[in-house]
Amino acid sequence: MPVRSNGWGAVWIIADMSLNIWALSLVKFLGPDYPPWQVVFLRASVGLILLLPLVWRHGIGRVEAPGWQAARVAFSAVALTAGFAAVARLPLALHMVINFTRPLMLMALAAWFLGEVIARRQWLAGGIGLIGAAVAVGPSLGGDALGLLAATIAVIAGTGAVIVTRKLRDTSPLVMMLCYTGGLATLTALPAGLAWVPVPAEHWPLFIGVGLFAQAAQMCFLRGHRLGDAGVLAPLGYLSLILSGAVGFVVFGEVPGLRLILGGAVIVAATLLIRRRRNGVGLR
Repeated sequence: MPVRSNGWGAVWIIADMSLNIWALSLVKFLGPDYPPWQVVFLRASVGLILLLPLVWRHGIGRVEAPGWQAARVAFSAVALTAGFAAVARLPLALHMVINFTRPLMLMALAAWFLGEVIARRQWLAGGIGLIGAAVAVGPSLGGDALGLLAATIAVIAGTGAVIVTRKLRDTSPLVMMLCYTGGLATLTALPAGLAWVPVPAEHWPLFIGVGLFAQAAQMCFLRGHRLGDAGVLAPLGYLSLILSGAVGFVVFGEVPGLRLILGGAVIVAATLLIRRRRNGVGLR
């Protein structure tokens, strides 16, 4: 395992957030006309092509914990498909605010599946965070019901993917990325083929960009969590609220409303309260 370095871990995580926001922005620009599993398939296919030279040069060696790898791919496939469906229908900043309920979901799943004891103060913080989410997703924000449902599913599945990723943190990043991209492409190939929407020539560079940004972000995310501690890296995630809000305003002309700002502030405060009590659980 590499020497721990929270400073370099933070650099990689900030790079991950920036690249991921640009990938989501391209998906949003493409709009809801493409089935989300087609978008996931193309994203994974581009990533797989990018990895092939590295596999040719270094090989992949032994794939450890194949069951956990498969679980990570399954959770990620659901999370990405739902997430792409949501971001095509919701303001970018609203999508990111809903995504920040993930630590609250992580707390609940840790109690349910891992048998961890959650203090009353933490449950109170979780309840406050859900109130913040209810404020943020008020009817005046321009999102539709399908988009909000998809965002919620993405949070639940994404939380499962994060738990599994932390269990696999000592695995080679190349093995992790190859299992991830290859698994996503395999799982989404059939539904993408059945519902395929022809891609005009001017959209292919955008799809390639989604794959490039997303694959680079995945590498940065894995590298960051190999080098840094979760309790140090997790608060950096709140920078994505600023980044996504700025991109949404500059690129898509989205002006965050008061409800979104207030709801986001409540979610951030509640999540920080949880992380003060659970430094080892705060994850992406």
